[in-house]
Amino acid sequence: MSRLSTFAILLLLSPATVAAQTVFAAASLASALEELASHYQGMRLSFAGSSTLAKQIEAGAPADIYFAANTQWMDYLQARQLIEPDTRTDLLGNSLLLIAAKGETFTVHIETDFDFAAAFTGRLALGDPDHVPAGLYAREALENLGWWTALEKRLAPAPDVRAALVYVERGECVAGLVYATDARQSSYIDTLATLPDSLHSPIVYPIALVKDRANEQTHRLLAFLQSNLAADLFRRHGFTVLKTDATQP
Repeated sequence: MSRLSTFAILLLLSPATVAAQTVFAAASLASALEELASHYQGMRLSFAGSSTLAKQIEAGAPADIYFAANTQWMDYLQARQLIEPDTRTDLLGNSLLLIAAKGETFTVHIETDFDFAAAFTGRLALGDPDHVPAGLYAREALENLGWWTALEKRLAPAPDVRAALVYVERGECVAGLVYATDARQSSYIDTLATLPDSLHSPIVYPIALVKDRANEQTHRLLAFLQSNLAADLFRRHGFTVLKTDATQP
């Protein structure tokens, strides 16, 4: 029996995990967290863009844990005293890929003197660069490459990174900028290039308890999400694990 299966049985047998605990999580975490939830009784998941979730928490939505795709929106909630700051941890990392619709590949050189706008026709999908973390990282990279201005009117902003991936999968956009973890799950796209981390701020996924939600059950779930077992699963989904809780199996 695997370590994850053994630990899951213990959790499922524990009365303390019966009451549902709600995790508000970035859309790019969906596949990994849905798999983890099958091993933890009472984990309720709500996915959207990190900005949307932060605004919902600010408006009083009943979230217990916030799991964002960048530090900006966690900072936003912390500045408003809406998270428990002592529980905040930078847990995961990711990378940004340039993708194309299946069969629509084209040559790209990730260099400042490359005319990316002339390399393809149609639109470029990305998370909304005004507030979606994947879009913020994408804009930063495009600006550092000197490509942003030529592409600005050809962008297809999406409400979250999963939606940007779907735009490309459906052929609504020829190309897109998405997380590596999302791209690896699709058989309807091709990867053109991995953007160097030096082109954008570090892609970091912070996690924390929401203000006034600290109790035995929420701390237990937060510890599970930082356990070595969860880390193994996150790695299988393509994330970089930045930290684990050494006290958890």
